[in-house]
Amino acid sequence: MKTMKSKLAVALMAAGLSFSAVAADITVAYDADPVSLDPHEQLSGGTLQVSHMVFDPLVRFTQDMKFEPRLAESWLRIDDETMHFNIRQGVKFHSGNMLTADDVVWTFERLKSSADFKGIFGPIASITKVSDYKIEVKTDGVYPLVENVMTYLFPMDSQFYSGKTQEGKDKSEIVKHGNSYASTNVSGTGPFIITQREQGVKVTFERFNDYWDSDSAGNVDTLTLVPIKEDATRVAALLSGGVDMIAPVSPNDYQRIDKANGVDLYTMPGTRVITFQLNQNSHPALKDVRVRQAIVYAINNEGIAKKVMKGSATAAGQQSPVGFVGHNPELQPRYDLKKAKQLMKEAGYEKGFSLSMMAPNNRYVNDDKIAQATAAMLSKIGIKVDLKTMPKAQYWPEFDKCAADMLMIGWHPDTEDSGNFTEFLAMTRNAETGKGQYNCGYYSNAEVDALIEQTNKMTDLGKRSVALKKVEEILYNEAAFVPLHWQDPSWAAKDNVEIGPIINGMNFPYFGDLVVK
Repeated sequence: MKTMKSKLAVALMAAGLSFSAVAADITVAYDADPVSLDPHEQLSGGTLQVSHMVFDPLVRFTQDMKFEPRLAESWLRIDDETMHFNIRQGVKFHSGNMLTADDVVWTFERLKSSADFKGIFGPIASITKVSDYKIEVKTDGVYPLVENVMTYLFPMDSQFYSGKTQEGKDKSEIVKHGNSYASTNVSGTGPFIITQREQGVKVTFERFNDYWDSDSAGNVDTLTLVPIKEDATRVAALLSGGVDMIAPVSPNDYQRIDKANGVDLYTMPGTRVITFQLNQNSHPALKDVRVRQAIVYAINNEGIAKKVMKGSATAAGQQSPVGFVGHNPELQPRYDLKKAKQLMKEAGYEKGFSLSMMAPNNRYVNDDKIAQATAAMLSKIGIKVDLKTMPKAQYWPEFDKCAADMLMIGWHPDTEDSGNFTEFLAMTRNAETGKGQYNCGYYSNAEVDALIEQTNKMTDLGKRSVALKKVEEILYNEAAFVPLHWQDPSWAAKDNVEIGPIINGMNFPYFGDLVVK
């Protein structure tokens, strides 16, 4: 909103702050802009991207998926259900208020009322103040992923967001897809302040002069985020010099960027796995493990990654990507057409059968093309596929009904943890607990269920890793689902924009650390 610039400028001047001189001024084009400036309104990549720019988490992940201290400078596990986090001192909000433990506690209480975020914080029983710069985190029973959850806690300025607006509305109110104080007003601790926002047009960020992280080498003083929905148009804007960086990059445009002078393409292995589920409730043949194995053996997912995804994916043999504690390096992709035909014969389906397949056509990169390639591959073992693809708005209601024999789903674990994949995609469906909520394969294995329940209470990371690798091995041997690939995040930028060090598998670059030469 155009009015935001004047409001923020007044607030900053009142706090004795000023905008810094421009060291680097860049424009970044994304496929969509953030729907709100409230960090708790929507759990999405766009929200998290903005949160890392104008707020700061207690903890964040590095490129190699290690924990990095941010607003929590250190932490200590006291017992199986208690951890203490020491809050960094001397951190200033954009309003001029100073960060204390009170802000962290206030933010947690607000998170519990967020429809999108409360599930992530469900295992956290309480966060209380120990002192001005120390908090105590209590979990509901033993829970090993406290640090993972803290990557989603971006402390808000409790004084700034408290009280009433001129219209008498609560400033802390979370309004889903609506107008609220927090959706248009911001006071965070992050490296940037927002000076202008025009919904659907642009968001302008300027460097916060009093940012706490003086060790950051980032030299971007002004960053403008613009939405460009069409893939080819984003690339054209980069090549013409209209923007300095784009994301995502369609695999169809990789070659175009590679051939261009003065721009670089960046990809890295992602953590979102793309799969097909095999609905045992809708097709009797899929109850036979040999048939499920035959389907997995018949699908050349390395070929899909190379030809359909044009190298923008890493073929998968399991759910857990490299770097996750459950990743089992022994479980590799297993395309073998001869083996697939043999298994079909052993199962009594030498002549094949027909099945229905559903996939979205605008949710994942090349999702409809992946489905078409998969259907063609299955025809080689006698499986005739009735394929339907549809926009995601229509697809998800059909998926919720498990309305086909094979259904595509991609999954990125909110906690960046192996157990999260299985909890939602492969555990026995349980409407009361929400376990197996997206398990449209209706796969059920008591050993898998028990192992996941155990790992959710294991604080010994070594033992937990062994158990999660065992889960992946069981799912692999029983062909519980069809693993296709991990979708690689992709970016492109002018060659003077050093985005390599700031990108990550979660797909929200840490722009505060960006260096422009």
